[in-house]
Formats: sequence, structure tokens, C-alpha cells
Amino acid sequence: MTGEFPMVIEADFPLYVVVDEESGDVLVAAEEVEGFFVDPREETPEVVFLRAHEVNRGRRRSEDAVLQIVNRRREKIGEYFIGRVVLSDVGTESPDGKISSVPYRFFGNRCEYPEAAKIWRRWALGVAMEKGEWFQWPTSHHSAWLHVVQNAWFTSNHRAARYGVDDVARLDGAQISTKSGFFCALGEAVNGPGGYFGSNLDALADCISSSFREGPPVKIVWRNFRVSQESLDRAFVNSIMEVMCEFNVDVAIC
Repeated sequence: MTGEFPMVIEADFPLYVVVDEESGDVLVAAEEVEGFFVDPREETPEVVFLRAHEVNRGRRRSEDAVLQIVNRRREKIGEYFIGRVVLSDVGTESPDGKISSVPYRFFGNRCEYPEAAKIWRRWALGVAMEKGEWFQWPTSHHSAWLHVVQNAWFTSNHRAARYGVDDVARLDGAQISTKSGFFCALGEAVNGPGGYFGSNLDALADCISSSFREGPPVKIVWRNFRVSQESLDRAFVNSIMEVMCEFNVDVAIC
């Protein structure tokens, strides 16, 4: 799918919170961030937080900083370990008390999925995910959606396992045109909208093997299987089937 973006409301709350992992001190809490969700080839030394609600001027650096993604209720829904950060000059304060820009020099990792920023805003709204919502995003965003799913899943202390109660997981090859899209569809089919069930072959095997304690592996009905074979790499589809066969997962193709 290559249609328009689903409507995403701009955050009017501090979506991004940088904390010192050891002490738990909040360094900055802001509505937006620039320079963190970027292609690795476009990284710059500074990451700028925009419309900051809170800035800890008394603590200008941390060696073990963590960037948290939080929702409207200030509940953590995602997390990135950053490492060393150093505060630069703070921007001006607006009439509503927010600080226009707060630049930090980041010495650690960034998120390599630029599209993840838009997707995190959707997740942070606190509105329940709808079935097939991942498919509403352009195919170019499927990798970022899968990244957010995986990050949010483990941040919420879920295991790599089956949590769904349905005995049958249904896949539609007509909706799967990318490898990331396959795992988005599978995660939703097994664990519900926004659910995770692997992001690559090894992770899929981990999820299936960890699910035996929840009962027999779920049966998978894969409609439009030939469409998947044509749109995806056949070797990839064959590898998926091999993993399913290895763990005795019943896959009905049609």
C-alpha cells in the first residue's frame, strides 16, 4: 500500500523524556525531537528537543542516558539506551512556559528508522490499535512499524511468545508485500493489533519455541499464499515454512 498517511495528531504533551538511568533524574521532557530518528548517513552530533516542558539545567550531562517514549499518562511505552549526553545552550522560553529548543550532544546510538517518529506519536495517543492499522501506512513505513512494535512489546515486559487466545492465526498474502510487513501481519494475527511475534527468522523461532508452554502452536491459515511467493523473496517464504515445519506448526495455504 502506498496511500496517504493515517491521521496522526501532533503531541501536546512531553512524548520524549531523557533520564539518567542510574539516578532516574529527568534531564529533559519535550514534545518533539530532531536528529534522533534519522538515517545513519545523516546523523549530526546534536539532537534537539523541541517545546520542552522540563529541563534539568543543574545536570548538564549523563554517562548512562535513556530516551523514553511516554504516552499522555506519562507511562513509558518505548525506550532507547543512549549512553553519554551533554547539554548545550538552552533556547528561549515561550509565554506558555515551554522552551523552544534544548540541544544535546549525543555520543551514543540513534534510531535508524526516520519514520518511527510519526508511528510513535500514534502509539502514544493511548487509543487502542485497530486490526490492520499497520497496513494503512505506506510500505516504506513497514520496517519502522515493526521496529516500534518490537520496542514497545519488550518495554511493556512482554516475552517473545504467544499471548493470543485464538487457535487460528489468519494471514492474507494480498496485504503482505514486504518482509517487515509479513512480521507485522503475523504479530497481529497471533497476538492482536500491535502484537509482536518475531522480526526475523531467528526471532520467529524463539517466539514459537517459547509458546509451547501456552499450549500447542497456533494453526496458521495463509490465504493468497502464491501472492506472497511472488511479492516476497521465494527463499524468504521457503525459510518461513521451514521454521514452521521445524516446530510442527500447522500451516494451511490457500
